Amino acid sequence: MKQSMGIAVAVIAAAIAAGAGYWLGHKGPASQAQGTASATAAAVDAGAGAGGTQRKLLYYRNPMGLPDTSPTPKKDPMGMDYIAVYAGGADEEPAAANQVRISTEKVQKLGVRVEAAQLRALDKTVRASGRIEPDERRVYAVSPKFEGYVERLHVNVTGQAVGKGQALFEVYSPELVSAQREYAIAVQGVSTLKDAGGQAQSGMQQLADASLQRLRNWDISEAQIKALTQSGATTRTLTFRSPVSGIVMEKKAVQGMRFMPGDALYQIADLSTVWVIADVFEQDIGLVKNGAKATVSINAYPDKAFAGRVTYVYPTLKAETRTVAVRVELANPGLLLKPGMFAQVELPVTAKDQVITVPVSAVIDSGTRQIVLIQQAPGRFEPREVKLGARSDTHVEVRDGVKEGEQVVVAANFLIDAESNLKAALGGLGSSAPATAASAAAVAAPAAQAAAPAKAVGHQATGTVDGVDLKAGTVSLSHGPIASLKWPAMTMEFKTANAVLLQALKPGAKVTVEFIERQPGEWVITSVKPADPHAGQ
Repeated sequence: MKQSMGIAVAVIAAAIAAGAGYWLGHKGPASQAQGTASATAAAVDAGAGAGGTQRKLLYYRNPMGLPDTSPTPKKDPMGMDYIAVYAGGADEEPAAANQVRISTEKVQKLGVRVEAAQLRALDKTVRASGRIEPDERRVYAVSPKFEGYVERLHVNVTGQAVGKGQALFEVYSPELVSAQREYAIAVQGVSTLKDAGGQAQSGMQQLADASLQRLRNWDISEAQIKALTQSGATTRTLTFRSPVSGIVMEKKAVQGMRFMPGDALYQIADLSTVWVIADVFEQDIGLVKNGAKATVSINAYPDKAFAGRVTYVYPTLKAETRTVAVRVELANPGLLLKPGMFAQVELPVTAKDQVITVPVSAVIDSGTRQIVLIQQAPGRFEPREVKLGARSDTHVEVRDGVKEGEQVVVAANFLIDAESNLKAALGGLGSSAPATAASAAAVAAPAAQAAAPAKAVGHQATGTVDGVDLKAGTVSLSHGPIASLKWPAMTMEFKTANAVLLQALKPGAKVTVEFIERQPGEWVITSVKPADPHAGQ
């Protein structure tokens, strides 16, 4: 039954073609050419209905890639025929000037994956490296305020733990002995003159008070002063004690050495609380605030996490590393954290508002602008220039260029770029120019001509290299006829996709090249190989 219907339709098509030929025989030359083309198109449509042995004609497109189609055959202003587009080789509607198109089969092979742009709060974790340092407010120096000699050391190694009030060393000083003697004599004088006149007793009391204040200014302990007052006997040496419980970080005192006023003989640090000085990168410093919680990890204790809090953000930036120092204060139970240790700091940052976001992998960053690919239909993609904002570990805020719910390519977007010549499509962004290479790329590949291979990419030409301009990146090529573009043999200038191809083109060489139209009138060579010596030009 189906075979009979196909035969019947074919007979009807043949009758239509014969009738058209008879009618054309009585018309002028111009009408004859147009009628022939119309009859051919009708025959193609009829054949498509006869069991699908022929493809269905959809429309005719501009041969130079301009966004112009026609339902009937026609010529462009240069006299070139419009190219037929058939069903199965392209979508029924032509792509917009700033879109790129890839066949559904290639989309599947490339592994293209899309995801909808969504509203979400961008919670982020700022990570920085740092180092453990002592709390500067808990570091003490032991410095005598008089000249003398170290008689004996009670703490004689660096790193030793000491308690508050523990004896560190004993010193001898002639000035100290003299000051003690003066105080003892003044105290005795006050006692002797207690029955004398008021002026004499007052003067002796002032002398005693001055001697006592001098001893206190030299950090003589109250216990030693009390013993001196009670016994009246001077001591040859004075014992210096630790002002705080901590660790001896530095010891310059050596038994028998002479010291001068102000020499720091010991430095003691209280390490019960330490600092982590973290270097936060410049782009993240705006997210770090005083009082923010921090988690510190130490390589020496991989199973432990130390909780701290940001207490200060330093006001200067290190030009060499483009980082800002941030101080994190944390407790040090058991003194596990040692000054100088390397630390990893994590500062969780919670966003206040929800914003439109896309995955980080969706953004193609050229260095001067950021692009995302929007899927308008299966196999059809529109590049959009976007303005980005805050980032999280997996997503980035889009301030302009993408709306909520739009399908964004998140995987294989760079392969789409390579496959479809995305750079040409980007030339149509924000431009009303009628000619873009994107429209050519959208329809040229699947339907160059009925006689051209369906899977051909670009165009092919064989010719002789006339000249190469390394500075301009161009080559002059005398090539033979190009059937896919209906070009006659001519000499023209091409650009090359990269410098490697340019170096492979030598003047006088016979080569076969593949090329594409990247922009209107800009033909770019994408492949070069030696020509078959038997091939004609």
